[in-house]
Amino acid sequence: MQQRQKTSIVWFTDNLRVQDNNALYNAINSSTRIIGVYFLSPEMFKKTQFGYKKTEKFRAKFLLQTLKDLKSGLNELNIRLLVYNSSIENQIDKLIKKYDVTAIYYQKEWTDEEVKNINLLKKSLPINVSIHECYDQFLFHPDDVTVHYKETPGVFTQFRKQLEKKISVRPLVHVHSQEITSKIEMDFELPTLEQLGFEDFEIDSRTAFPFKGGSTSAGVRLNNYFFKTKSLGVYKKTRNGLMGENYSSKFSPWLANGSLSARQIYWKVKEFEDEFYANQSTYWLVFELIWRDFFKYISMKHGNSIFKLEGILNANYNWSENSKFINEWTGGRTADDFVNANMIELKNTGWMSNRGRQNVASYLAKNLKIDWRIGAAYFESMLLDYDVHSNYGNWMYVSGVGNDPRDRIFNLKRQAEIYDSNKRFRKYWLK
Repeated sequence: MQQRQKTSIVWFTDNLRVQDNNALYNAINSSTRIIGVYFLSPEMFKKTQFGYKKTEKFRAKFLLQTLKDLKSGLNELNIRLLVYNSSIENQIDKLIKKYDVTAIYYQKEWTDEEVKNINLLKKSLPINVSIHECYDQFLFHPDDVTVHYKETPGVFTQFRKQLEKKISVRPLVHVHSQEITSKIEMDFELPTLEQLGFEDFEIDSRTAFPFKGGSTSAGVRLNNYFFKTKSLGVYKKTRNGLMGENYSSKFSPWLANGSLSARQIYWKVKEFEDEFYANQSTYWLVFELIWRDFFKYISMKHGNSIFKLEGILNANYNWSENSKFINEWTGGRTADDFVNANMIELKNTGWMSNRGRQNVASYLAKNLKIDWRIGAAYFESMLLDYDVHSNYGNWMYVSGVGNDPRDRIFNLKRQAEIYDSNKRFRKYWLK
């Protein structure tokens, strides 16, 4: 009698990679057949309460490129990736019945919309299907952190010191291929940009992020930035730049959708340090990964408070929703040319430097006194590297309702003098 196959589904969300993927690794080690699924839910492209699409064309195109790359990578492991242009509850039950699925593996989430999708999944499952979830988007894994996430310090420096000296970064996990006979027959093409409601477009030649989505492209960038150009070695000095590919690492879009993990970057930094040298710049890149962790732990601690007007501080400000000011800000038509240049870059490319983001956010919240959540929603829509935790964490921080103990206001004139003293950046985008 032929032995019954144990078929598992790996539900991909923001972990769109093959290597160093714990959900995939765990599924492979406990199953004889794997089916990968991804749901391009219509909710991803609907307008929010502030009138912006949750996902605009830049991130949509980057996502499709990523899925194409993931599909190819899984195919090499003899695993089929099924991409559905629909919500999870419309398809999961059909898949379970058709392939006699006994287990589902996925990345654990905790913010509101992500939890909603997980709950929809759980409601759709027969009692005999087991669920396996794992945290997989951190540098420092929550199970290794001695302090409970509910006790996460509100100040980054305290958080950093607690983590970097007391716990270690976990090693990478490496996956292997399934038997060729385990691959399911069903397959279909990825949707096009047009099918998602967008016109196809060419990437603006002026962009500082000319890269494609997917782990393959991320790996090329990682190798180029670290080992070919050795730009990592001057990262701290150049990271506040405004123009060009190599002023910063540019890893964030791949990190955001999980086609690159924080651990992969960390261990490449260590490889660089072993082969060449360690300095302030190599540490500073890890430092920025810890900042990323910080906002994830903050969102775990405070839950939906990160989306509230008063933020995690319950701070009361006299916020405005002046549509004229908002439209001038999004369109790059404010009274400040530095703000305008950054906003036009974002509008045309889906990218903006970290320095630019801090300044335009401060201008909207502190100068114009506009509801900061409107700015956060616009960034969510437009940015290639949108990440719910970092986006809302940073917007709260700059707006005075989050983790900045100083509640500072950026002096935009001074910022422009420091970071764009020759007006090269402004002339580039305002010409």
